[in-house]
Amino acid sequence: MKLQFESNLDYQLQAIEAVCDLFRGQEVCRTEFTVTRDALAPQMALAFAQNELGIGNRLQLLNDDILKSLHDIQLRNGLPPSLGLASGDFTVEMETGTGKTYVYLRTIFELNRRYGFTKFVIVVPSIAIKEGVYKTLQITEEHFRGLYANTPFEYFIYDSSKLGQVRTFATSPY
Repeated sequence: MKLQFESNLDYQLQAIEAVCDLFRGQEVCRTEFTVTRDALAPQMALAFAQNELGIGNRLQLLNDDILKSLHDIQLRNGLPPSLGLASGDFTVEMETGTGKTYVYLRTIFELNRRYGFTKFVIVVPSIAIKEGVYKTLQITEEHFRGLYANTPFEYFIYDSSKLGQVRTFATSPY
């Protein structure tokens, strides 16, 4: 049995658009990574180093730009505009059963397509949700590859006994 995913549900597309619109005006990032030993802490500490192509997911927008985008999104969705940015944390609230996992996974692909962002970490509150997200990644992999022209991507469940995976994640171009 093969699952079919709807890629054009309006409410999901609106949620994806809202998140992506927060970064309107962001230049497309070229991301290549290097990892070096920290000269001040040579006892195996890793630090990200910038090379001539920049740092991945480098946000070049000012808080005022993000706040203006946020106001536009809030007004478009009938929400009162925020007075300011308390943090860089934003939420998308959706009813149970509406495809939140699909929406945030697809949002990752859209952020990559529009702005070149490549590094994403998904944090969940329970083992059950972690397993559900991992299963969703597995069953939607072909769907997303079809929607996003075989954009290369990898995913894994963090395991503190396999720190090599984290290093590979940090240094891979996707």
